[in-house]
Amino acid sequence: MPAGKSARAPGRAQALDLKLPAHLATLLEPLFKGLPLDRAMPTLLPPPVTRAPGSQPYESIEVRAYEAAVHATALLDDHPELQAGLWLYVDDLERSHQVSQNLQGPVGAYWHGIMHRREGDFSNAKYWFRRAHGMTLSFDALEFVDRVAAAQGENPAELLDLQRSEWAELMERSS
Repeated sequence: MPAGKSARAPGRAQALDLKLPAHLATLLEPLFKGLPLDRAMPTLLPPPVTRAPGSQPYESIEVRAYEAAVHATALLDDHPELQAGLWLYVDDLERSHQVSQNLQGPVGAYWHGIMHRREGDFSNAKYWFRRAHGMTLSFDALEFVDRVAAAQGENPAELLDLQRSEWAELMERSS
């Protein structure tokens, strides 16, 4: 693919149309092939798990896909916003938090807000979304927090689709 062109990520590309610069699309292809977007982030609030630090967070994530995320984030040292997003993609909230809490600006605050919403810390999520002042996506982040909280641990398809759309939009902005 020629430099400067965008590539569509496999998975629900038709619905979410994730467009990334060609070099990122190539780097992330093994991850998206192993864990398509329509299977990523399968819950709004990941279940509590006991695991060793640095190990795969959820059994539902294929080891290949998780290893692809580890490899990609190692090559993206100069793009911590993308690292925060990739850790969310594979449900590693701890690693996403380690990265996002050090990000400056609205994009970093938004990733930080998503991470707190995903862990169920709704008031902290709203705090970080407010700190992302001036940054808007295709829906209201604060309202989405309320909708996830109201779902009370359920995973309605409509909210999962919004969660994945939000992730895709922010990844595009971060790239």
